[in-house]
Amino acid sequence: MSEEEDTSAEVEDIINPSRQSAEEPQFINKTSDELNEASYYWKPFNQIYETYPIENTLQSSSSFESKTNRNEEQKNLEFAKTRTSDAGLLSKPATSQSSLQPVTETISDYQVLVHFQSREKAEKISSRVPEENQSSDLKSDDFTLNLEAKGLQEFPKNILKIKYVKYLYLDKNQIKTFQVAGSGDMLGLEILSMQENALSSLPPEIQLLYNLRILNVSHNQISQIPKEISQLGNLRQLFLNNNYIDNFPSSGLENLKNLEILNLGKNKLRHIPDTLPSLQNMRVLNLEYNKLTIFPKALCFLPKLISLNLTGNLIGSLPKEIRELKNLEKLLLAHNKLTFLAVEIFQVSKIKVLQLADNKLEDISHKIENFRELRILVLDNNLLKNMPEKISCCVMLECLSLNDNQLTELPKSIHKLKYLKILHVNRNNIVKITESIFHLNNLRSLEFSGNIITHVPIEVKNCKKITKVELSHNKITYFPAGLCALELLYYLSCNGNSISEIPVDISFSQQLRHLEFNENKLLTFSEYLCSLINLNYLDLGKNQIGKIPSSISNMVSLHILILCSNTFETFPRELCTLKNLEVLDLSENHLQTIPSEICNLKRIQKLNFSSNQFVYFPIELCQLQSLEELNISQINGKKLTRLPDELSNITQLKKLDISNNAIREIPKSIGELRSLVTLYANNNRISSLPPSFLSLKDLKQLNMKGNNLTDLPSAICNLLSLEEINFDDNPLMRPPMEICKGKQLHTIASYLQRADERDEKILEKTFKIVANNITETNFEFLCQKLNLVKSENNIPTKSLIPLNERAYQAFVKWKTENNLSLTTAVLRDQLVRGLNMIGAYDIMDKITALNLFTCAIKF
Repeated sequence: MSEEEDTSAEVEDIINPSRQSAEEPQFINKTSDELNEASYYWKPFNQIYETYPIENTLQSSSSFESKTNRNEEQKNLEFAKTRTSDAGLLSKPATSQSSLQPVTETISDYQVLVHFQSREKAEKISSRVPEENQSSDLKSDDFTLNLEAKGLQEFPKNILKIKYVKYLYLDKNQIKTFQVAGSGDMLGLEILSMQENALSSLPPEIQLLYNLRILNVSHNQISQIPKEISQLGNLRQLFLNNNYIDNFPSSGLENLKNLEILNLGKNKLRHIPDTLPSLQNMRVLNLEYNKLTIFPKALCFLPKLISLNLTGNLIGSLPKEIRELKNLEKLLLAHNKLTFLAVEIFQVSKIKVLQLADNKLEDISHKIENFRELRILVLDNNLLKNMPEKISCCVMLECLSLNDNQLTELPKSIHKLKYLKILHVNRNNIVKITESIFHLNNLRSLEFSGNIITHVPIEVKNCKKITKVELSHNKITYFPAGLCALELLYYLSCNGNSISEIPVDISFSQQLRHLEFNENKLLTFSEYLCSLINLNYLDLGKNQIGKIPSSISNMVSLHILILCSNTFETFPRELCTLKNLEVLDLSENHLQTIPSEICNLKRIQKLNFSSNQFVYFPIELCQLQSLEELNISQINGKKLTRLPDELSNITQLKKLDISNNAIREIPKSIGELRSLVTLYANNNRISSLPPSFLSLKDLKQLNMKGNNLTDLPSAICNLLSLEEINFDDNPLMRPPMEICKGKQLHTIASYLQRADERDEKILEKTFKIVANNITETNFEFLCQKLNLVKSENNIPTKSLIPLNERAYQAFVKWKTENNLSLTTAVLRDQLVRGLNMIGAYDIMDKITALNLFTCAIKF
């Protein structure tokens, strides 16, 4: 991975606390000697935005959720190379040495954790074990045993009879306990990883694992840590995060003299023991998302501490002793209750990363000038009304994020931040973008969304390295022409402004990949946009566009086109020339028909035609073999009354939204949509589900709310993939509505199973009542009405078999022949109707009595 991608992701991890919430340890390739350097983990922001593939950029701060997982999550969980002194241990036969070499090269020595990132990174510890070592059938000279995700219920005691096992990985199993006593084979363990199991405690005998260097028991159910853990004198890395720990042992910590990494994040800790400073070699400490109400003073006396994470606690102030953290480089305090910063924090002069988002800070001291090595400063979601001019003394600053504050202007001296690459000031009260910003020659990402800016100075063209600009939801009336001179600009968002015209100069922005003009005042689809042959994403929704120029065919790279809430009355045939188009949104228009040329969209995957004026379902859509998602919901449009049988031709369809129409039935061929995962058919007039519906084996989400369903098929329980169901607001009788309110398929299926058994018994009893009371003449008439087949037609047979037996056998045969197509309840209704037609009222009275009796019985 390039340094650009690595640092870009690192910045996002700091800016975006939501990514931090899932962070886990990662190891980097550093030797023990190198750990003495205070800046060992920092990488400069070289060329973060030099190139412009969309997937490598910071996502907009206006949406703090990470939209994609970057490739850097595939790396960095490595151990240092084997020491020379270990070489003798690896003298193995040639057959095994080749398979063990990668293991010994990566696991012999330990690495220091520098960042807490996603859990996938931590899981790479075990994934680096060669495939030859991943089975339980290991040779006696192997060092590593990887039993990750093997479904283990118990600790594999017997497997540890294997000699030389030093590195044991038991992640992602269901192990509840393990014992050390009496298992001498465990005493040589150096790495034990049991994250994502069901451990409720650690045994006191864990102290016997005196060679243990790394212990990972994160993501379990541990509530207490045995004090004996302090006897693990060789322990260097301890991961206890994502448990239920409310107390950390205070005695014996002085024995953990080699501990350098401690992760206690996402527990229930309310205080930290005063003996913590005994951990004199501690470099990385994670206490995020606990219940700490004060900043523990004990933390201030960890002389080698480099990274401290206290995100997501209840800390209201900082102690003056914080100045003692002379080597601290990374401090994360987002999501706390800070109202001010103690001036002593500005004596921590080596700080490089400071995350203070989501607090209640009203002011930043001018003493921030002391942070001469600060690279990343995040102050989002506070109460700041201004920033001190002295911030210009933070000469190494590369990322400044001030979103969601009350700023009206930026410091005039901001132009002195020569290394600044990221400036995010979304959702403030900025009226004007000061021209001093445009002296920031290294700026890559500029975001001013959600302010009251009316104009962007032409001088923006001086920031020649900018690749991303966010100006959405301001008061801009004219397109900022200076942006067209930015040769590296690939992402531009101007949503929610009052721009009515696109200038010809945009034709020169050939590097643009992503362009948003949603909710402006555009009257036409500018032909100048059609010159952007590299554009992948174009959003022109919520404008007043009614036509498409034929030159749109030049946009050969366009994959996503959003034209919702415009004034289209007919489907623009010009769109059918976009052969690489994958997503098209024409919702909230006035379309009535779809042209047959739509079949030219060979790569289309998602279509949104909701809230239009279709007279009937556009059958032309059924030609789209590549279509995976179709939305034709009509909340504000003309209601559809039926679906064509040809709908089943869209065999790749995974998501179908036909909600808010007036559809009376689902096509009988619906079962041919074998790939269907989601079906929204709520608020229609559907009265039943066709038999083929039960063939939708991949269906996971089903919404049938607000229809006319009276009963559900018993075999619905066979839709094993179904996870989300909604049958609210239907006149259901089988099962009754109270059974369906819980939206649990198991509950519904259990009811239907019992109902089937009950209906079978009632039908059987009904057959016997009719057979025992019907006359020969009425039986003849009933056979004609129900098409009953009588096998005994000759006179001798009739005289030998009683009428009641012949009638009963005929009913059973009739039921068997119709059992696949008709339910038990329907058969009973047909039988009753037949009796009524032949005038067998006495039998009808007996059946009515039976029904009243069965209804009186609680079910």
